[in-house]
Amino acid sequence: MNGKDVGHVLAEFRQDPRFITCVTAWHHFPATPPSYLDIPGDLHPALKQALAGKGVKALYSHQNQAYTLISEGENICVVTPTASGKTMCYNLPVLNAMLNRSGVRALYIFPTKALAQDQLAEIEELGKLGSFSIKGFTFDGDTPAHKRRLAKDVGQIIITNPDMLHQAVLPHHPTWVKLFTSLKYVVIDEMHNYRGVFGSHVANVLRRLNRICRFYGAKPQFILASATIANPGELALALTGGPVTVVDRSGAPTSDKDFIFYNPPALSDDGAIRQSSINAASRIASRFVKDNIQTLIFAKSRKSCELLVQYLRDSYNKEFEKHKIQGYRGGYLPRERRAIEKGIRSGDIIGVAATNALELGVDIGGLDAVLMAGYPGTIASTWQQAGRAGRRQGKSVAILISGGSPLDRFIVNNPDYFFAQSPEYALINPDNPYILGQHVKCAAYELPFSHDQGIPQRLGATNIEHILEHLAEEKILYKGSSRWNWSSDSFPAAGISLRSATNENFVVIDTTHGREVIGEVDWVSAPMLIHDQAIYMHKGRQYHVIKLDYPARKAYVKQVDVDYYTDANLAVGVKIISVDDSCNLLTVRPMFGELSVTALATIYKKIKFYTNENVGSGEISIPEMNLHTQGMWFGVANELTRHIDPHVMGGMLSGIANVLLNVAPLFLMSDKKDLGVAVEVRSVYDGRPTVYLYDSYPGGVGLAEKAFKMLPHILQASLDLITSCPCHKGCPGCTGPEQQMGEGVKQLCIQVLRSMTQGFELD
Repeated sequence: MNGKDVGHVLAEFRQDPRFITCVTAWHHFPATPPSYLDIPGDLHPALKQALAGKGVKALYSHQNQAYTLISEGENICVVTPTASGKTMCYNLPVLNAMLNRSGVRALYIFPTKALAQDQLAEIEELGKLGSFSIKGFTFDGDTPAHKRRLAKDVGQIIITNPDMLHQAVLPHHPTWVKLFTSLKYVVIDEMHNYRGVFGSHVANVLRRLNRICRFYGAKPQFILASATIANPGELALALTGGPVTVVDRSGAPTSDKDFIFYNPPALSDDGAIRQSSINAASRIASRFVKDNIQTLIFAKSRKSCELLVQYLRDSYNKEFEKHKIQGYRGGYLPRERRAIEKGIRSGDIIGVAATNALELGVDIGGLDAVLMAGYPGTIASTWQQAGRAGRRQGKSVAILISGGSPLDRFIVNNPDYFFAQSPEYALINPDNPYILGQHVKCAAYELPFSHDQGIPQRLGATNIEHILEHLAEEKILYKGSSRWNWSSDSFPAAGISLRSATNENFVVIDTTHGREVIGEVDWVSAPMLIHDQAIYMHKGRQYHVIKLDYPARKAYVKQVDVDYYTDANLAVGVKIISVDDSCNLLTVRPMFGELSVTALATIYKKIKFYTNENVGSGEISIPEMNLHTQGMWFGVANELTRHIDPHVMGGMLSGIANVLLNVAPLFLMSDKKDLGVAVEVRSVYDGRPTVYLYDSYPGGVGLAEKAFKMLPHILQASLDLITSCPCHKGCPGCTGPEQQMGEGVKQLCIQVLRSMTQGFELD
């Protein structure tokens, strides 16, 4: 199939009034030349030969700087754009040390197994080109037993992920003596991915790693690599526990790129209701795909990803073409993901719909066009996804398509805000009591803590004496005369998931032709995606959920051909556990403390493809989920609400909460999914109508506390967003759909917020 190039398609878009009238920004970024420095003179001849074999005659300036700093013994963090050659920054000094001195070992940590496979292939390629051999091994859940033994005995580079380090390496460190006694380098790639609850867990895993290294007499250097974030040095320090030098001036060239912001066509006279981002993305992507332009569409959820696959395939008339459109998301089996990655690299797959699973640096070669069906949630993630286009030289394009949320519309309608802002801060809280307590147990299992009067025991820099005392009271530890010893039969790491509140995933079993496992769903998502009678979407096909066996964590499905999908509603309830702080802001008195949050999936709707019509509904019967976390809340003063009809009070509070949930991430520099909201028409605590904003992670990670301190700014921005929305009665772009809120709710939200913000003195 012969087609046009990206430039020709973009020229057609400029002449297409249906497209150009929806564009709110069209930025052109011209190509930039590289900045080179010489290959270091002390580099081992075999590595010079390997570089020559790759056609590399000089290093980018940041690669040379990284090599020099590492050679001088410094911990470093390389923060440069996508496809700027960060891998070379750590491979060259690590391999150079191994070729010059025997007995040097390194541990490479990547957030996913796919990245680990890429890295091993890169090292093996350098070895072939340089005629040398480095014994590198991946160590993950897919590694066979004989290779695990080899990795422990002869492995010079062990490539793993935080989960395996946590569960399979650190607890069994006596079998890894050769690694830990000669560990010189620890490489942590995709550092920006270690944020929120996952990052807080990983920081504690690295504290445990440092503790075991000290036990064996090793003091490794840390080499970190990251996409652009606002606080790389701070995050690197929080993760590793030591000072880190930041290398952030890239010497890599950039390709010629256009970045377009697109607001889908209006479906109502006031512009409040617009075409969905999924429909718009599939329509725009089909223009690229039909001209054989390799295109990646990022979706914000698994369901959206599967809808995009279906819609894009439906745009083809010829059946044989449809294999060129594939999905890529969590829940696919490993062999399916590897096959898709290979198909993208080879060019056999032209269109890919993916969740942010492809945001990380999986090697899929160069793409020409990237579409984002909805704002990814942070400025950093948006640039990371946009960076997937243009990894080759030549023209590329990234298109951000607004979803229906207030945050999406704010970003797309205020492009200058986006392009002027620095990327967000990556926040972690390793001392979160839930997370820290779990890892103290793991650390005590791995090595006893000494019991010396007057010298407090620490994990990292944190005093954990009180946790050890508690574990002794629980009979998990035995407090002897000189140390705390493990005294439980349990294996603590097995019960701790680094990525979620629970370690239990649900398996999806296809019963169409026998019984075949086709995917998995995490515990939090299960009530929404695989409840009884749900339509589960997988690789562009629909499966009817016949039975969800909740206790066994299994969902039995059967393939069907229907023209709808299902969408579940979640009812959220809140209970105040403690009030830790409060302040008076004239008409509003915000509070901060601990909350107990319950979430219950109640009903589901059947939504017709393309038209999004509601064609049926049903009840869901699944146990509720419970979350103990941190939150902030504020009650609306009685004098502001005494004239409001109680029947519309809930709609008004929900409208304010909807805007709050979308505006707060701009101030907290966080992702919207890191937060949750709830409302009470009459609070059990003080009887007032109340809005809650909470961290959506057990124990909290500090976001709600920051929102508590910034509430005046957040409320003022919420008011500005609602008043600037062109709709008359409320819409998904501000307070939520008018039919859900009730007549007059938008004006009530404006009235109450205006009264609450009067007298605020904003910095």
